[in-house]
Amino acid sequence: MQLNWGIVPAPEPIGALTVAVSEAGLCLVGFGASPERAAAAAVRLGVEPVEDAAGTRAAAAQLEEYLAGVRRVFDLPLDWRLTHGTQRTVLQALFAHVPYGATTTYAELAALSGAYEGHGYTAARGVGAIMGSNPLPVVVPCHRVTAAGGLGGFGGGRATKEWLLAHEGVLAPTLF
Repeated sequence: MQLNWGIVPAPEPIGALTVAVSEAGLCLVGFGASPERAAAAAVRLGVEPVEDAAGTRAAAAQLEEYLAGVRRVFDLPLDWRLTHGTQRTVLQALFAHVPYGATTTYAELAALSGAYEGHGYTAARGVGAIMGSNPLPVVVPCHRVTAAGGLGGFGGGRATKEWLLAHEGVLAPTLF
């Protein structure tokens, strides 16, 4: 068994996305050209990493369509094996319930997922940590999760979060 990986060109400030696809589906989207992230994912899954454009074609095409403004919904099979427990529950809730052009807060996503019943303030912090460890950003749209009083953090950097939200019409594009 192998993990097919490739690099998808993306507009600035993103630059590139590293994608990896297992026999079960898309399991990794990483910011930047990062073969080492694909290799690390392969180790976690117990498979060999193989750079293979054919094996990542469907995922790359959907990401390119999204970045070009043509696609709003990803309909690829997803391999959730790089997630576990509460992390998987929260990320699956995000994927299922927060569509293109919408946002939610960390606290709202905690409540929506049901993963943090009775945890109050710490629930939002827990969701924030999960967003930072999302192995499928853009497709599982952690950029759509914001702090109650602002944008909040983002593993791809603030400029990337702003670009993605502007791309979806949530924020006004910045002037350069």
